[in-house]
Amino acid sequence: MTKVKVGPKGQVVIPKAVREELDLRPGDEVVVDAVDGEARVRRPVEASSLLGLLADGGPSMMKDLEEEHRWEIEHDERRQAKLDSGQMW
Repeated sequence: MTKVKVGPKGQVVIPKAVREELDLRPGDEVVVDAVDGEARVRRPVEASSLLGLLADGGPSMMKDLEEEHRWEIEHDERRQAKLDSGQMW
C-alpha cells in the first residue's frame, strides 16, 4: 500500500506499481467508486464482454438484479450503522 496526496484539483497519481499491475497506460479510462468509505479504481466493463449475456443459457437477469439489490441493502445498512455509531464523519 502506498499513501498518495490529493492535489488542489482533486487529482491523485496512481502509483507506478499499481499502474503496472493493472496494466494502465496514459489515456486509459478507469471507473472510480466510493464503497464503504473507500475510493476504488477499476477498469470499466467493456461492452463486448456483455455480448450474449442475456442469450439462452446465460445467467438470469432477475437473479442478477436480486443479488445487486441485496448487496445495495447490505451496503446501506452497514453505512447507516457506521453513521449511527459515529464512525463516519
